[in-house]
Amino acid sequence: MDAKDDKKLEKAVFAGGCFWCMEAPFETQDGVINVVAGYSGGDEKTPTYKEVSSGATGHLESIEVTYYPHVVSYEKLLEIFWRNIDPTDAGGSFNDRGKQYRSAIFYKNTEEKRFAETSKKELEKSGVFNKPIVTEILPFKAFYLAEEYHQDYHKKNPVRYKFFRFNSGRDNFLKKIWSNVGQDFSPAKKTAQKPSDEELRKRLTPLQYEVTQRGGTERAFDNEYWDNKREGIYVDVVSGEPLFSSIEKFDSGTGWPSFTKPLEPGNIIEKEDKKFFQIRTEIKSKQGDSHLGHLFDDGPPPTHIRYCMNSAALRFVPKEDLEKEGYGKYKTLFDGGKKGK
Repeated sequence: MDAKDDKKLEKAVFAGGCFWCMEAPFETQDGVINVVAGYSGGDEKTPTYKEVSSGATGHLESIEVTYYPHVVSYEKLLEIFWRNIDPTDAGGSFNDRGKQYRSAIFYKNTEEKRFAETSKKELEKSGVFNKPIVTEILPFKAFYLAEEYHQDYHKKNPVRYKFFRFNSGRDNFLKKIWSNVGQDFSPAKKTAQKPSDEELRKRLTPLQYEVTQRGGTERAFDNEYWDNKREGIYVDVVSGEPLFSSIEKFDSGTGWPSFTKPLEPGNIIEKEDKKFFQIRTEIKSKQGDSHLGHLFDDGPPPTHIRYCMNSAALRFVPKEDLEKEGYGKYKTLFDGGKKGK
């Protein structure tokens, strides 16, 4: 399948106590399209809040996160989950007591199960918590949407929500636990893996595979984006991580898409390339480990550098599609109407 069409949505289900408090942390993550409150883990069909809160249904208050996996990984969702719960409490969550408020990860396949189990083990080994991690990892059965008045409660009733959340003790607990732990720490990071070669061959076109995995170079003036003048961003065709913006794109006369600087420098890796009897600076993506192109010092001011990229390593997301594809935070870049050069 062509990677340009690989925009399938996935859904992840987590339980972290009061579902009012679990929606907001996921909603701000790039790539997350929707978060809803509901019930999961039990056998009773279409349960009500009253039934679940009684503890008799076997269901847990849960959230369902709809996301684009090419923008945000399941591992990243796990990181958000762990940083917003008390995984050491088997009797509920904060001031919500009862088994219906305990924490859990509901896996839908063996890969999600492996990621969840590995991240739990990493969290246990980290010593962040001084008690055993008791969060359950359970097979997903079904998710039942909660009543409408529970959806986006933090937006509909902000004053009552803030009062409830403060008095629950959740924020004080999380601040105490995580304030001395660096933002770079993630129990899920070590589970991240590049797609297998077999998977990449299925997802990518032959040219995309040759360029990103073998360091190939496409033909100048005969590629998709060399003269693209539309407004938007360019992301890694393998991982979906944001790389460049049309604002920094310019006509270098070389026949390849060229940029003066990256959109997200943290997603760019520079490596020395000694192939073809010369020393050049190769540019690769951090998460996807994709060969993107090379860096040269013949660009326009003010940077005087040129990121010479292969179109086959990129996927263009036009500004009008940024929100729906999970890159909404970049919309403000184009509010002023600045266009690619």
